Amino acid sequence: MKNEQKILVAKIVAPQGIRGEVRVQTYTQTPTDLKNLKVHSEKLSDGSFHFVRLLKPTSTVVIAKIDGVDDRNAAELLRGIELFVKRGELPDLKDGEYYQADLIGMPVVRDGITIGLVDNIQNYGAGDILELDNGKMVAFSSVDVDMNNNTIYQKV
Repeated sequence: MKNEQKILVAKIVAPQGIRGEVRVQTYTQTPTDLKNLKVHSEKLSDGSFHFVRLLKPTSTVVIAKIDGVDDRNAAELLRGIELFVKRGELPDLKDGEYYQADLIGMPVVRDGITIGLVDNIQNYGAGDILELDNGKMVAFSSVDVDMNNNTIYQKV
C-alpha cells in the first residue's frame, strides 16, 4: 500500500555538544518541516525524536534531541541512523505538486513512446534529473507530470 511506504526525510550525521543532542541532515523542502512530521526509525522508538533548532539559518542541518540520549557518547552511537515518515502521514499537496517518491516507477513518455521508468531522482546542483531504469537520464525541467494518468511526458 502506497500510504505505508517509508519516505527518507533525514539522517543523523553527528553528535552536537555534550548533552546528547544530534545533528540531523534533512531532505525535506525546508529543514523546519521536521517539527511537524512524525519521524520513524527502526532503531528509535516512535515519538522519541524532537526537533530543537536549526544549526544555522541557511543550513539543511537541524539539531534534535532523542529521548534517553543524554550525553555525547550515546549520541555518537546514533550516527548514520536514517529517519523516515510514512507516505500517508505527509501533508496534503496543492494541485500541481507531488512528492518525488510518488514519481518512482512512473513511465516517461517521449513522442508517444515509453523511454523508461523512473528509478531514482538525482540532483548534482543544476536541477533534478530523472534516472530511468534503463540508465537514461532526463532533466526534470523538460517534463510534465500527469498524476491523474500516472505518467511523465518529456517535452520535445
